[in-house]
Parts: sequence; structure tokens; C-alpha cells
Amino acid sequence: MVALSTLSTPAFVVDFDRALANCERMGAKAARSGVLFRPHVKTHKTIELARMQGGGEPGPITVSTMAEAEFFASAGFTDLTYAVPIAPEKLDRAAGLARRIDRLNLLLDHVDTLRAMEAFATAHGGSFDVFLKVDCGYGRAGVDPGSPGSVELARALAGSPFVRFRGLLTHAGHSYHARSREEIESVAAEETSSLSRFASRLGLEGITALVRSVGSTPTASVVDAFVDCDEVRPGNYVFYDAMQASIGSCGWDECAATVVSTVLGVYPAQNKLVIDAGALALSKDPGAEHIMPDLGFGRVCDLELRPLPMKLVALSQEHGRIECSSAGGVAVGDRLRIIPNHSCLTAALFDRYSVVRAGAIVDEWHPVRCW
Repeated sequence: MVALSTLSTPAFVVDFDRALANCERMGAKAARSGVLFRPHVKTHKTIELARMQGGGEPGPITVSTMAEAEFFASAGFTDLTYAVPIAPEKLDRAAGLARRIDRLNLLLDHVDTLRAMEAFATAHGGSFDVFLKVDCGYGRAGVDPGSPGSVELARALAGSPFVRFRGLLTHAGHSYHARSREEIESVAAEETSSLSRFASRLGLEGITALVRSVGSTPTASVVDAFVDCDEVRPGNYVFYDAMQASIGSCGWDECAATVVSTVLGVYPAQNKLVIDAGALALSKDPGAEHIMPDLGFGRVCDLELRPLPMKLVALSQEHGRIECSSAGGVAVGDRLRIIPNHSCLTAALFDRYSVVRAGAIVDEWHPVRCW
């Protein structure tokens, strides 16, 4: 058996059983709710976990880069949603991939993107499957569902001979700013109702049969059932992280991704440790500072994931600085295990994941990278 203490650090570690339980629980909720489950794969970007999310099969998925789309298509995933408003320069690449699989849904929120699609299709033939991105309150991207201009864009989509208008898609990213499960539940209600209100408004224009696609890990985690929507797209739930545990999306014992690090320096006079996991192993995401300002850059644990009275207070490129009430009993070469604030960003910093069961390394997974 290969133990965690033998890993070259910093190392990204996936607890297989926790990840499997997270996948099964979310998939079962979607099945009970009678909605299409289209999980996001951007958190992990691996074939193994994407299959786990689909109950062992290459089911419908959501991706965030064209590199992901091509990678998963090559592995037998044939129903994809590229959930970023597409840049016109990527249309050639998207069209090539769409010809190879059953469905590639693209996203837009501006008439200029539609015109670029129409110009491309006129020049090269074919057509595109399209979702209209809707802002449900996050404020990052998407049309305002209450704006007359949003209805006009929907009309243009429905009337274009070069696109198939498939549905409305939103993301409740502002759920990450919640302070309690109750606040997340309130965001979840607005996430779904904003799409349903907009869909009803479009129905008066004769635009019907639109899929209402929602998805954020906090909202998907706290609701008992998925209602008032047609498909769900959570992603971070596979691993969860310190942010999700802090805001109430999950318990700490459901966090399935950690970074193993080695103690490089012990400074008892300063009650300080230095470890070999810096910003390029953990990212500099501050996490849920609005709830847990003293958490630091991740929860510091021992190799058995027992929390330690330590705070990871600073990160430079390859160093992490930990403050503790006493550095006694810690030696250079000791290993620590850190639950990252944001597992998606942390996972993206590693080219391989060590997979563990019962404390032993049982596999190694390799994610796709780049764009």
C-alpha cells in the first residue's frame, strides 16, 4: 500500500469515497426531481470523475473551455454544453466539434454574437444549438430578464435560420456570498423563478419549449428537490471545499479534495511554520471571509484530516506561512493536509491527482488543461 506520507509534495489528493458519495447524492436528487442532470466538469476536468457524475456512464455534461469539450468528446461524451458566452473566434472550432458529437450547446448574451454565428453559418454552412444566458442576480454575465432588449434578442434567436434556440441558462454565483443555508435557499428560489418568469414572458411572444437550465453548487446542495427548472448543472459539489463548508453547502466531512504539504521550516520563537504549498498549489482565493475571517487560505489538518490549531496566513509563489499557538511538536519534514478554500482553482494548478481510499493511494488521474 502506498501511503500519503510518501507523496512528493505539494500533491493534490482526492478522497475517492467522499467524491463518490457526493456524486451519488446529487445524481439521486436530480433523478428524484425528474430533471435532466448535466453536471459541470470544470472543477475536476477528468474522465474518471465525469463518468462518476453520470453514474458510470458518459452522460450529458457542462464544460467551461473548448479544450474540455474536445477532451470529453474524445472520451465518448456526446452531449455537451459550453457554458461560457462564446467568442466569435471560437466558432470554427465549435462547429468542427459539433459535427463529431450529438449536441454541442453554445451560449450567448449579445446580438453581436448571434450575428457572428449567422455570418459563420452563411459562409460555411450548418447551424448552432444555442442557449440564452440570463442574469439571475449574480451580475457577471447574461441578459436582464426584465429588459425589453432581452425579449428582442430572444425573438432574434427564435427567428434565425442559423440557430436552434434551445433554452435559457443561468448561474447563481452570488450564492457564494450567502451567510447561511437560509440565504442560499432564497437565492435558489430566485435562480429558478427568474428563468420561469422570463420563459413565461417569451411564451406570450410564441417562443415556447425552452429548457430552463440552472446550476450552482450552493443552491443545488441545500434544496431538497429541484423544482421550477428542467436541468441542473452543479460542479464544485464533486469535491466541495472550505468555502462550501463555511457557507453551509456541505459538511467538512464531505470535502473530498486536499493538498498534502511538507513542513520546510519551524520557528518556535515566532510560533510559525513554513510549508511547501504556496499560491501555485492552493491559489490565493480568500474563501468565505464574510463568515470565517480567521480561516486563512484553507483549513489545516493532519494526514487523517483532523483539524489542527493552525492558520495558513500567507502565500507566496512556493511557500505558505502558518501561524500556530505553539510550534512545539512539529518538525521539518512533517506532512500537513489542507482543505483548500476553492477546490476548482486549486485542482487547476496540478497535472495529476493522487486518489486515496482508506488512507492509501489507489490511483492517479490526469485532468485536461488549457483552453
